[in-house]
Amino acid sequence: MMNDKQSTERYAVVTGANKGIGFETVRQLAAAGVTVVLTARNEKRGTEATSLLHGLGYSNVQYHQLDVQDLQSIEALAKFIQTQFGKLDILVNNAGATGVVVDEDGLKALNIDPESWLSGKATNIVQGVMKTTYDKAKECLDTNYYGVKNLTRALLPLLQRSASGGRIVNVSSLRGELWRIPNEEIRKELADVETLSEEKIDGFVEKFLHDVRNDELEVNGWSKMLPAYSVSKAMLNAYTRVLAKTYKNMCINCVHPGYVDTDLNWHTGTLTLEEGAQGSVMLALLPEGGLTGCYFDRTQVAEF
Repeated sequence: MMNDKQSTERYAVVTGANKGIGFETVRQLAAAGVTVVLTARNEKRGTEATSLLHGLGYSNVQYHQLDVQDLQSIEALAKFIQTQFGKLDILVNNAGATGVVVDEDGLKALNIDPESWLSGKATNIVQGVMKTTYDKAKECLDTNYYGVKNLTRALLPLLQRSASGGRIVNVSSLRGELWRIPNEEIRKELADVETLSEEKIDGFVEKFLHDVRNDELEVNGWSKMLPAYSVSKAMLNAYTRVLAKTYKNMCINCVHPGYVDTDLNWHTGTLTLEEGAQGSVMLALLPEGGLTGCYFDRTQVAEF
C-alpha cells in the first residue's frame, strides 16, 4: 500500500532525457515539484545529465537506464517504478530518431532558412544530403512508434494508479500533420477516429516499411521530406487518439514542441529548449478534467 507521501507526491518518467527538449522537460517538471525519472539509453550520459540537475538544486531527479527498442529494458524500468513509487502520474514519450542518414556538412553548406524548412520548400533541396535506408527507417519506427507503444503498455497499470488519472504526453512533430501526407486514402483513414485502431495503424507502419524496402515511397503517396520520421509521428498521433478513446479517465495528448534548436534537426531550429519544453510540461501538469485526445502546436490545440 502507498503511504500518504506517495499518494500526494507526483512521479514522472521522461524518455530520451539526457539532452535537448527531454532534459529541459525534466528540469521544468522537477522545478514544479514533481519527482522525475530521467531516462536515457547511455548510462554515462544519463548519470551525467542527472548530476548536472542535482548541481542546479533538483534533488528530485533520478536516473534509470532505458532503451525503448529493448523490451527487457522497458520491463526493468516498469519494475523499478513499481518498487520505488508504486504508481506513476506522468509519462512523457520524448525519445526520437530521424530515420535518415545525413551528410551534415553538406546540409550546413546548403544554408536553408527556417521558413523553407517549415513550409516544406526545402524538401527537394535536401534530397541530395539525406538518404532514407531501410535500417534507418526501421530504427525510426521502432523508436518513435513501437517504442512508445511498448513502453506505454508496460507503464499503463502504474499510470492507472495515479490519483489524478495519469498524464501521457507523446512528443510529436508538425511533420506528422495529416495534410502533409500525399496519399488521400491514408489521410482519410487516419482522420477517422471512430474506426481507428492499433491494428489499423500497425498495418500502415508495415506497409510503409514494405514500401521503403521496395523503393516505392513516392509512387504510394508517402511524404518525401523525412519520410520515416513523418510517418512515425503521424502514426504516433493516431495512436494517441486511440489511447485517449480507451482510457477516458486520463489526459493523453500529443504535442509538436515547435522548431527547436536540437541535435535531432541538426541545429536548424530557432526556438530555445525552454520554449520547446513548454508544451510537454503544460500537458504533463494538466488539471483533472483537462483536454485529452488532442494534438497541440506547442501550447495551443491544433488540427491533426
